[in-house]
Order: sequence, then C-alpha cells, then structure tokens
Amino acid sequence: MNARGQFPIHNLQFSILNSLAPLLRVLLLLVVLLSPLATFAAERFPPPEFEPGTYTMPPTTTPPPRLAVMEIVDVAVLLGALSLSTYGVLVKRSRRHVFWVMVFSLLYFGFVRQGCVCSIGSIQDVTLALFDKSYAVPVSVLLFFLLPLVFTLFFGRSFCAAVCPLGAAQDIVTWKPIKLPVWLEHALGVIPFLYLGAAVLFAATGTAFVICEWDPFVAFFRRGGSFKMLALGAGFLAVGLFIGRPYCRFLCPYGAILSVLSRFAKWNVTLTPDDCLKCQICDVACPFGAIAEPDEAAPPKPRPGFGRLVVLGTLTLLLMAGGAWLGGRLGLPMSKLNRTVSLAERIAAEDSGAIKDVNDASKAWRALGKPAHELHAEALRVRGQFRFGGLLLGAFVGLVIGAKLIGLAFAHPHDVYEPNLANCVACGRCYSYCPKVLVAAKRSEKKEMPRPTAA
Repeated sequence: MNARGQFPIHNLQFSILNSLAPLLRVLLLLVVLLSPLATFAAERFPPPEFEPGTYTMPPTTTPPPRLAVMEIVDVAVLLGALSLSTYGVLVKRSRRHVFWVMVFSLLYFGFVRQGCVCSIGSIQDVTLALFDKSYAVPVSVLLFFLLPLVFTLFFGRSFCAAVCPLGAAQDIVTWKPIKLPVWLEHALGVIPFLYLGAAVLFAATGTAFVICEWDPFVAFFRRGGSFKMLALGAGFLAVGLFIGRPYCRFLCPYGAILSVLSRFAKWNVTLTPDDCLKCQICDVACPFGAIAEPDEAAPPKPRPGFGRLVVLGTLTLLLMAGGAWLGGRLGLPMSKLNRTVSLAERIAAEDSGAIKDVNDASKAWRALGKPAHELHAEALRVRGQFRFGGLLLGAFVGLVIGAKLIGLAFAHPHDVYEPNLANCVACGRCYSYCPKVLVAAKRSEKKEMPRPTAA
C-alpha cells in the first residue's frame, strides 16, 4: 500500500488493458451507429408456392449454410475458447487473460460467424427436435448447446466469462456500473426463466424461434437489420454503460440454465487465497452484484425451522397453481401468434364474410386446394398445445419464484466475501482488486524470478 493507504492497482501491469478498454468501447459503439438499416429475417419455414414469374424471393442477410469442415472448425474454436477461458479464470486467475479471450470470442463468434451458431439460440433447435420428429439437429448445433453446459458443471460459468459474444459486447462497454438494490436484483432474476419457458413453448409448437428473432446484437454482428432491432441493441449497450451486462443478468435464457448448473460445479470461482480481510473492495469492484456479503455485514435473519419450510413449501405450491391457471388462460391468446392458427382464423373470417379482402397468405393456401376442415383441425391441435404448454409455463414460473424465496430463507452461512455461484459470470475483475490476491501474485512472481549468481 502507498502512503495514503490505497492499493496501487494501476501499477500492476494492467496499463495495456486499461488503455485499450475505452478504445474498444468506442469501436463497438461506432459499429452500432454505422450499421446499415436493412431488414433481415430468418427463413425457418418453406415459402408458399407461386406461379412461375409471379413472385421474386427477397434477398436474405442470414449467414449462408456452413460447410461441414467449417462446422468442425467452429466446434473446435468453441472448445478451445472454453478451455482458455476456464484456464484464465481458475488457473491463471487473470482478468487480462479473460479479457483477450473475450475480445477474440466477440470478433469470431460475433462478427465473423455473425452470431450463428449461437449456444443461446440452440435451445430452440434442441426443443424443436424433441417435439418434431421431422426436424434433425445438426451435430454442431447440438455441441454448441451441450459443451457450455458440461463446462459449467465442472468449472462454473466460463462460457459467460469470455466465450459468449453477447456477454462480451456488453462487458466491453461497461463504464460506470451502479449497484442495484438486492430486492430488484432478485425480482428481475425471474425474467430469464420466464423467457426460457416461453422460448421453449414457441419452439416446441413450431411457432417461432423468439430468442433468435429478438437477439439484441445480431443486427450489429451482421452489419444490418431493421431499425427496431438496431435500436434494441443500442438500448442494451447504452444501459450496459451503467448496469453491467443487463441482457445476461435479466433476460438471457441460456444464462438461466447456467446459473442453476453453476451451483453444482466441481470447481468454481474463489476469491481469496487465504483469510478474507473483509475490506469490501471486491464487492465495490464487481459490476454485476455477484459478491455475497458475509453474514455479519448483512441484516440478521431468523433461523429457518420446519414450520417456516412448510409455509414456504405451501406458498410455492400456491404460486405454481396460480401460475398454471394464468398460463392456461393465456394459452389461447399466445396461440394466435402461430401461423397455422392465424391462417385458420383468417380463412374462417373470409368464409363467413367478416373479412372482404383476401391477403397473400390466404390466396397461397387456397391455391393448394386443401379442405378447410384439415386446416381448422390442425389449428385446434396447436391451440391445445398452447393451452397445455401455457399451463406448464405458468407452473414453472411459480416454481422458480418459490425456489428463490426458499433459497433466500435458507441461504448458507458464510463469514467472508465470496462470489455468488449463480450470479457470478467469472469475469475476473475481483482478482484485480483483492489485496490478498495481489499479495499472493507478488510472492509468486518473486519465487519465479531467477536468483543472481556469484561472479
């Protein structure tokens, strides 16, 4: 420490990282502002058949099909990035190492691969394959889904640390993060699970891949997109200047899965190499509110007993029942987003005379010459799927809320500052600020220095 009692953090070989981080933020913001405003959409369903010469397919800006050898390269790069990220987080314990892996991942998986294949979006491919026997998941997509999960079970959230391009884009622009109230953190933490359940429901019914359609950064990665998607991504980056990784923490459905798995990781982020000084520097330095305060620093909680567990368990069941009821009621409105259901309602309205004009979708369907009752039967089947799926979705959200309440009541005791295993994205910032870590690093450097020999 210096004469003022402050730790000389900026003298510990972080000058390169600290000087380049603002430049990278500026470059990323320039990409956002200069991206062309071109509409893009992923073609997930075959187009209707038209007479030759009557219709011209619009150009698409989605990535072209990937060669098999390049899919192998993508998986190999993913495996290598996960390994390097894990090494930087758990072995080298270096923020600078994690930072450069993060920059590489942003460039390769983001701008070179244009955000596809994406581990986050692969949730929908796997879900659709489970519910639609005619859909086969490419091996590369399946590996992009499974590899981060396996790494998380063993090493914690090394994928979030430096491999996910969405997380990297937000992490780089983090400027002056503020700490949100604890109650707000927990309330917003339910949204990723709600989004996960909704994405699974829409993918299982063949309605849409909502995660891909509402990816806030894919328009930047592909240097083109609709104005609303560019505005959405710019909004997340603007918020990310002051709230660390807002998409990762409060919306990402894949992050919701990883947050659960990381609790059972064999190895995970640890902060201090020995006794904690309780200086609170790590808690202040963490931009994601992922440092758990020791029990004496937090308000005292009553010791949970059997009666309290019964009350919370009953409350969880009531939340699940209420959520199931609400989700079942919302199933019918949600089903109208399905193309088959909306088309069946359109055809019925046209046949009854409620709608006079005929749009292109109904023209294309009528040209097929299929009977209307088949379309209505299929729409009825999809409505039933949404009704049942909405019931499960509501019960799932109720279970998440109940589990969060039980977890808060039965939090494990600890007497030092330590990373919250579910919320920590293993960014490595706390390593750069913990006095104990810095002292241990200094000692290690001295041991590795060669001793002078006598002349």
